[in-house]
Amino acid sequence: MRALLIYESMYGNTHAVATAIAEGIRPSGDVRVVPAIEAGDELVAWADIVIVGGPTHARGMSTAASRASAVADAAKPDGWNELTVDPAAQGPGIREWLDGQGAANGKRAAAFDTRVPGPALVTGRASSAIAKGLRGHGFTLVAEPESFIVDTHQRLRDGEADRAKQWGSSLVAGFVPTT
Repeated sequence: MRALLIYESMYGNTHAVATAIAEGIRPSGDVRVVPAIEAGDELVAWADIVIVGGPTHARGMSTAASRASAVADAAKPDGWNELTVDPAAQGPGIREWLDGQGAANGKRAAAFDTRVPGPALVTGRASSAIAKGLRGHGFTLVAEPESFIVDTHQRLRDGEADRAKQWGSSLVAGFVPTT
């Protein structure tokens, strides 16, 4: 089984979640974790399952403007929060990656996001839009979109990495490759 995890991350939280999901999958096969900018067609073709995640910005997927704003926020000293920008944060994100996808012909997929705590109706969920985009390109979702929570200081909450690892394991439990 070959799994491809494609992520977009501003402050490293979504990247950490993608890495934890990969840890949960790794006992079942080969796993690659790449930022959206590196997720070319050949990697998607290689994978038996594609798992895609990004941060929730303005109640949905990030945009070029929201990514630029996040980078600018990280540069502001505010006394309580030191944000470090993920190395791939300034490249194209999941929205642009989805825009460039062709037909997936039923390839298995899953979507996740990171977001602040609260009801999804209030906070929004990038994973819902990611899932919709995946379905629109012909991917078959193997799980409901999943959210992993960051605190108000933009740090992954305790226990979320473990939960991501378990979720990754559950995505491939009993998995039979289609190739």
